[in-house]
Amino acid sequence: MLNQNIVYVTGLPRAGSTLLCQLLSHHVELYATGHSSPLCSTLTGLRQHLSDDVFFRAQLDVDFDLTYQRLTNAFQGFMNGWFAETDKRWVVDKNRGWLQHIETVAHLDPNFKMLVCVRELGQVYGSVEAQHQKTLLLDFPDHLANLSRYDRADRLFAAKGVVGEPMQSMIALQDLGTELQNRLYYVVFEHLMQDPAAVMGGIYEWLGLPAATFDPQNLAVRPHESDSYYRFKYPHETRKRISPPTKHTIPPRIQQQIQEQFSWFYKTFYPGLIDSKLPTLE
Repeated sequence: MLNQNIVYVTGLPRAGSTLLCQLLSHHVELYATGHSSPLCSTLTGLRQHLSDDVFFRAQLDVDFDLTYQRLTNAFQGFMNGWFAETDKRWVVDKNRGWLQHIETVAHLDPNFKMLVCVRELGQVYGSVEAQHQKTLLLDFPDHLANLSRYDRADRLFAAKGVVGEPMQSMIALQDLGTELQNRLYYVVFEHLMQDPAAVMGGIYEWLGLPAATFDPQNLAVRPHESDSYYRFKYPHETRKRISPPTKHTIPPRIQQQIQEQFSWFYKTFYPGLIDSKLPTLE
């Protein structure tokens, strides 16, 4: 059994998860460091390691129920230990991988709540490309710097790409039951930027937490997570105030390809842009 309520923050890159965690940290009942967490990859790595261990499998042969319960207890114990430094009842853990492992999360934490950050996909690409143009002499972790803009977009949105992989996880959610789907709350980047107080109020209500106020023009700023891991292509800077992001101009054929490839996404989150090749997000 888990000692605390975990809010799992996940979703698309460049979609406001860093800002979301910064705002969550303003609530007196929430503990949020704001950094991407290794908890998800640690748990999945532990699962793989133990599944490969011959002694562990031998114990399963002798007494499966007891050994499997030990496994559950060990995973939950690690999760409890990860947040042992705080006595707050609610904690926040950010990792894009959580969306891919939602059924594992539900097994370990049946009462889980997951916030999924989304953003208009052309602007996600535009944000990545704009940062790349500022850091042309550094390559991406997946070595995309030598590609054309079109080919780079194609790789970013591929099934195993930085944007495409979480998109595939979102597609897979349709195969899950409504009980799991109802534990997801989608945070639309544009709404968060335009009316942060209203968006955060909706999140607190969904979590069952009391309302909390904050000043969007005077936010608490903590040291942000390291950007060198991502070769400075996906910065995580936190700012003292919320201001409208730069609107990126996207080549028409790239925008059209994105909207055609992920038409379901636009129908769900941006229905007004379905028939537009160059969206306006005023």
